[in-house]
Amino acid sequence: MPMAQPLRKRSENMSKKLICKIITDVLMLAAMPLLMAYMLVGEKLHEWLGIGIFILFILHHSLNYQWIKNLFRNKYTISRIIKTIVNVLILLMIIGLAYSGVTLSRYVFDNFSFSRNYALARNLHMLCSYWGFALMSLHFGFHWDIFLGIAKKLTKNKSVLRTSILRILSAGIAAYGIYAFQKREIGSYMLMKIHFAFFDINESLYMILLDYISVMGLFSIMGYYIMKILKTINKKRRSISKDCWQAS
Repeated sequence: MPMAQPLRKRSENMSKKLICKIITDVLMLAAMPLLMAYMLVGEKLHEWLGIGIFILFILHHSLNYQWIKNLFRNKYTISRIIKTIVNVLILLMIIGLAYSGVTLSRYVFDNFSFSRNYALARNLHMLCSYWGFALMSLHFGFHWDIFLGIAKKLTKNKSVLRTSILRILSAGIAAYGIYAFQKREIGSYMLMKIHFAFFDINESLYMILLDYISVMGLFSIMGYYIMKILKTINKKRRSISKDCWQAS
């Protein structure tokens, strides 16, 4: 059995890599709502969380280097084009956040700055924060089927009741996410209609986190169903093309 050993080792390495990917993504998702509530978590913690998510972003891409390696290979479908555009936009948001974050820093990078134009840095930080938040949530939704696949393997048996409960829960999260999106005026921040982040200091941090987690859920659900619809369309096109080829 000379081939069994390398195959087993390769499988173990793949599973370890997948675990690292999941942990990295979960930590990024956990940091995002905390970063959005920076006035209540404190500026010092906000800066350290920003550094943390930047490191996780680099780690995420190093674990997914195959995507970068194959960027200019193979055919580009509509779903691949959308994913690539979103990924490039996220990269731009991260660069903008790093630049503006260092410029605005009062603790970690207090003695270092790229620029003294604080007004520009503040506007850039605000713009990249809200767009980055939305795009990263959307990106997570694009790959939600991976987590669903893992869950199916762990549960093994199909359950109509469990599927129904998850769909109702998703609908509830999306509905509350729409409400939270309006309540927190996220659209106005994204369009730069508001240039300063306002928080009620008497409001519970848990309530703010719940709102932002719900908005994350909303964008993730949108991302998941966008990819699901595109996959269905692509599958139908392939089926039609196959039927036409067989008929000819």
